[in-house]
Amino acid sequence: MPTGLTRGAGWETGVSGTLPLPMSTVWDFFVSPEGVARRLGKGAQLPTGKGESYETGDGIAGEVRSYRSGDRIRLTYGTTTLQVTVSASGEGKASGEGKASGEGKTVLRFHQEHLADAEERERQRAHWKAVMDEVTDALEAV
Repeated sequence: MPTGLTRGAGWETGVSGTLPLPMSTVWDFFVSPEGVARRLGKGAQLPTGKGESYETGDGIAGEVRSYRSGDRIRLTYGTTTLQVTVSASGEGKASGEGKASGEGKTVLRFHQEHLADAEERERQRAHWKAVMDEVTDALEAV
């Protein structure tokens, strides 16, 4: 089976990055108007209730499938499904960092599935890498 093709979710891609910030800082930015604009486009509103709909600045419509504040959001993104999570980095846990309080480093992950084909997978992978770079740059300025 080619890389990125799964039996259950079809074509999928994922991008993750470790940020030297507490989980709460990353999550708060992620759900802020600036963070939402970086992912979904200017003017987009990110609902938090299961079943609530949204539309991106580019006209992509979707609805929230699940939302756990401070942890993850799963939503439809056009014909695909997107999940974004924040979690404590494994780095530093032995020294007491990365506790539930959100201290230490944070891993931010974008995972998109049910993509049409390998080409869409590569386009979306490049897109989420660019979003990760934008989020990292914005958070470094905090």
